[in-house]
Amino acid sequence: MSKLLGKWRPYRLLDRETPVEVSERDGVRSLHLGSSTVQSSMRLADPVELVLSYTRAMMGFLLFAPDPRHVVMIGLGGGSIAKFIYHRLPATRLIAIEADPRVISTARAHFHVPEDDGRFRVEFGKGEQWVARRPTACDVLLVDGYDGSSQAEELSTEDFYSAARLALEPEGVLVVNLWSSDRRFDAYLQRIERSFAACVCLPAERHGNVAVFAFCRRPRDVPWSELAARARQLQAGVGLEFPRMVEALKTMNPHSDMVLSFDPR
Repeated sequence: MSKLLGKWRPYRLLDRETPVEVSERDGVRSLHLGSSTVQSSMRLADPVELVLSYTRAMMGFLLFAPDPRHVVMIGLGGGSIAKFIYHRLPATRLIAIEADPRVISTARAHFHVPEDDGRFRVEFGKGEQWVARRPTACDVLLVDGYDGSSQAEELSTEDFYSAARLALEPEGVLVVNLWSSDRRFDAYLQRIERSFAACVCLPAERHGNVAVFAFCRRPRDVPWSELAARARQLQAGVGLEFPRMVEALKTMNPHSDMVLSFDPR
């Protein structure tokens, strides 16, 4: 979810405790859950494009795990990341876990989320329960579990992050979308650091969201020249501004002029 607020004209789909709403503005369709905060956006002319900068930042995990075999997502939203992985990474299997069946039906009816097949499926359920029951289930786990105003507490506890590490393969990567303005940002980050061997933070291009990449095993320090070469290759292969992401990594992580460091903070 992005804290991008705008003067949208929402259309309420279902009137429950937290309404699911869809709005359109300037050729962009967006999903909202009970507030004007944008959960997900899709450009009507290009449904696979990652419109919101936080979704592109979350895909920055490819700098460290360029060939994911099995990705699990907690929180479907409008399915932006799910669609991108499905269309741009054809060798990757993907499962999306979503706790609200209205979101699933809305994503498929209004946001071009594909039907289940051999590479992709959406499961209705609570992400924390799914993770706790499936050790070594994936090599990348993406967590973007927000309601209309905040991150779901059950997806940000130390118990959850510990279970997330067990749900990953030994070389796996956890990807978490956080708000830098959240007063609990440091607490969340410290919980992740206690549960994982190392982590790095990538600020999104639009100020506010931060993608945290946490590693089950501490990677070796990576020369900037190697990351830059990898970024150019990824940009040519799947698109997205990976060279900008490499530069952005320098703003929030220990490093020297030569390498990105994975030393504890």
